[in-house]
Amino acid sequence: MPEPAQRNPYPDSHVPGEGPEPHPQLRPVLPLLGRWHGRGRGEYPTLEQGFRYEQEITFSHDGRPFLRYESRAWLIDESGTALRPSGRESGWWRIMPDASLEVVLAHPTGIVETYTGRVLGTEIEIATGTVARTPKAKEVTGMRRRYSFRDGVLTIEQDMAAMGQPMQHHLRAQLRPYEDRD
Repeated sequence: MPEPAQRNPYPDSHVPGEGPEPHPQLRPVLPLLGRWHGRGRGEYPTLEQGFRYEQEITFSHDGRPFLRYESRAWLIDESGTALRPSGRESGWWRIMPDASLEVVLAHPTGIVETYTGRVLGTEIEIATGTVARTPKAKEVTGMRRRYSFRDGVLTIEQDMAAMGQPMQHHLRAQLRPYEDRD
């Protein structure tokens, strides 16, 4: 009979003040901790038309100098009715002592991206160093993301180079802290 395993003594926390104490290197990104929800718009030259979406993002930590990142999005119509699942990604943000970042994100569509960037006050900019993809994944050659945090709103802008197109605007969303609905 297997030995009983204990419950994980190092759970992730996305709620400031709960769970482990954040590592001091997380100080520049502490405003990101939590669950975020909001709406955005997207477009790209290879698409027939632009689109609207909702997105949920969670940033959490376990006391070490990196954030766990999880994002889910779904398409919505003009009235806000959910149409179908859309983008999904998860990964890690590693924060260095000088407020530089190394980010690894994986997508279920067969794409893995590595980013480097920097935290500058309430602004974060990251750009891909590498984009790896499985044989059947769509061609993505580069990404650039900007995160800004002002007045309780997290704005995310994303540029993309894909499908033979140069780097250009793709997504923009504004998210607010998620309020649990009981």
